[in-house]
Amino acid sequence: MKRFALIGYPLGHTMSPPIHRRLFELSGLEAEYRVLQTPPEQFEALWPQLRKLDGFNITLPYKQQILPFCARLDETAARYQSVNTVDCKNGGTGYNTDCVGFLRSLPGRLEGEVLIAGAGGVGRMFAIEAARQGAGVTLAVRPSGMEKALTLQKEIARSFPEAQVRAVALDQLPGEGVRYRWLVNATPVGMYPQTDAMPIDPSVLSRCENVFDAIYNPAQTKLMRLAGQSGCQVIGGMSMLVWQAAQAHWHWYGVQFREQDIAALIREMEALMEWE
Repeated sequence: MKRFALIGYPLGHTMSPPIHRRLFELSGLEAEYRVLQTPPEQFEALWPQLRKLDGFNITLPYKQQILPFCARLDETAARYQSVNTVDCKNGGTGYNTDCVGFLRSLPGRLEGEVLIAGAGGVGRMFAIEAARQGAGVTLAVRPSGMEKALTLQKEIARSFPEAQVRAVALDQLPGEGVRYRWLVNATPVGMYPQTDAMPIDPSVLSRCENVFDAIYNPAQTKLMRLAGQSGCQVIGGMSMLVWQAAQAHWHWYGVQFREQDIAALIREMEALMEWE
């Protein structure tokens, strides 16, 4: 039997076990998937145990701390200096499957003007992926996040000199003439239990064609609900969570899943989240 795990701290309620177990069922692989809640003082000592697994996932706060333990990094992990999946063969290869999960969640290319709320860890990944695909990027942040947004703007400019990236305050977005192909929420605003909150003023939604919210709990945030009422195509964070997990299975043992099976699994996990 193949053995896999998730490490992080604190883990609390995580959707990773049911998602990965269903993916193992879909692929026909007999495997176990454990949750290893690992306090910081135990992290380094856990590495020999992890190496005995076939692979594992890493979540906060260890996505950077795991880097020196990996024998090699895939280009996705090197790009973001962040690992969320390790294949334990040949000393351990680190991958970042979040970026793949994000792009697989979207219909078609990430192009046009993209408005990203937040410039933190996941916001940085969203912004870089948008710039890599040639989209124009607006980073909208609170005053406390402006320094981080400006640093990210300079980083993208160095890597992609042709990219159009601007950083603005959330309450100072460009006027009515500016429309966005995508609005991406990279903040925790609207996450359970603060489900009445929104990361951006609802008036902006009339200028957006599509909305992607990285939050998956609740399955439908207030932002998603109001965006749908405004005529936007809406995608929730469960899609990215399931697709990045599917990409991990590709790295672990080379399986590819049918899109209809992943779509059904996303709906299944959203229903499970609502039920819980």
